[in-house]
Amino acid sequence: MKSIKNELLRGIVIIIFSTVILLNILLMIFIRKYYYDNTEDLLKSRMDVSVSFYNKYFSSKTLVENIYDNVDAFWNENDAQVEIFDSKGNLLMDSIGVDDFNYSNSPDVARALKGEISRWVGKVSYYNNKVMAVSYPLEVDGEVVGILRFITSLEEIDGVIANIMFIFISISAAVLIMGVVLSIILANSIIEPIKYLNKVAEKMGSGNLSVRSTINKENEIGQLSNTLNFMANEISKREQLKNEFISSVSHELRTPLTAIKGWTITLNSSETDKETLNLGFEIIEKETDRLSLMVEELLDFSRLINDKVTLEKKQFNIKDLISHIESFMIPRAKKEDIALVITNNVDEFIYADVNRMKQVFINILDNAFKFNKSGGKVEFNVYKIEDKIKFVINDDGSGISKEDLPKIKEKFFKGKNSKSQNGIGLSICDEIIQLHNGEFNIYSELGIGTKVEVIIPIIREE
Repeated sequence: MKSIKNELLRGIVIIIFSTVILLNILLMIFIRKYYYDNTEDLLKSRMDVSVSFYNKYFSSKTLVENIYDNVDAFWNENDAQVEIFDSKGNLLMDSIGVDDFNYSNSPDVARALKGEISRWVGKVSYYNNKVMAVSYPLEVDGEVVGILRFITSLEEIDGVIANIMFIFISISAAVLIMGVVLSIILANSIIEPIKYLNKVAEKMGSGNLSVRSTINKENEIGQLSNTLNFMANEISKREQLKNEFISSVSHELRTPLTAIKGWTITLNSSETDKETLNLGFEIIEKETDRLSLMVEELLDFSRLINDKVTLEKKQFNIKDLISHIESFMIPRAKKEDIALVITNNVDEFIYADVNRMKQVFINILDNAFKFNKSGGKVEFNVYKIEDKIKFVINDDGSGISKEDLPKIKEKFFKGKNSKSQNGIGLSICDEIIQLHNGEFNIYSELGIGTKVEVIIPIIREE
């Protein structure tokens, strides 16, 4: 596995090294240009004096005559090597006696013959170091009659440039070393918290959900730490809910199973009379239905959370749906002395899974009955609002506390005073309504009652 730290260090070092090298190259170019340009300007200024002196006092004679008679005027008080060429580029005079002039290695002379002041930097055969030559055209009446050429050594200037570059290279090396050290410190400040978070995540993954990250920073790593802690809290809550759910389901399953087993033993006796037999079979049948309902609800929940539910949608009339629910719930309402008032003026066909919608409303009405008192009232009203059907169920039962209300649709959640078997009924309703692209809203106040809204869009076909 590649280390992020190594990759980060490699990237930073490459950036610093490349930047330092580039800056040193640019610095060398600019320093060299600065010193060479100054040397050229110095030579030109001296040549200006010599040329002005020549034009003022010696221009009436030919160049050859001036070399014989006034040659000292060209290098008087001048420490540079002086060369004079005629109008054809032939060397007439060299102040140090050099006579092996190579025209091909002196492009400045060729340009000066065309009337340009030019510079050349290079090496000559009679000197070990580089030299700079500046060629200046001598003109009389606008015509080039010869070339004045000053040559000076660049040994001292190159030495100064080398010293400056050595200083800057030393500084650059120090900067590079400092950059590497700071990069290591920076990389550690980033990688170490990540390693710490990785260890915390491994402990959480192994089942230790009590461990928490102690990193508290106002950056992305701090956010990751907070997210990891939040995830652990949520998993702990889910784990607790799951354990409570398993415990609750086990208890709910044990009760009917105990009743069935007890009555089976009782009915197996030869002394059991017919009345007791009828009572026992009735209780066994009810408890079996109860178990079947619980198992079916658990299977529905499992299919819903695993996205394995497929809706069997078809066209049906709202009136038929409400009529079925009324015929199903009225007997129970009378038995429990609860006034069930159903109002529906909607005569509309929708495209939905009618059996799942029945399951939703029966579940909601079942809760309204469970949490109501004898003599209570439950209202079921149906409205059409634009392109939606709104189902509203009101009860004047015990209501839901403010603390429990936001969690009432969560999986496995059971309120403090809940009479629910397993805490998944409303979560199943919520999943079914979402599959129909609907809305599921619950409003409640403790001790006053609960209002449930189910809003389903009218769809003619898919």
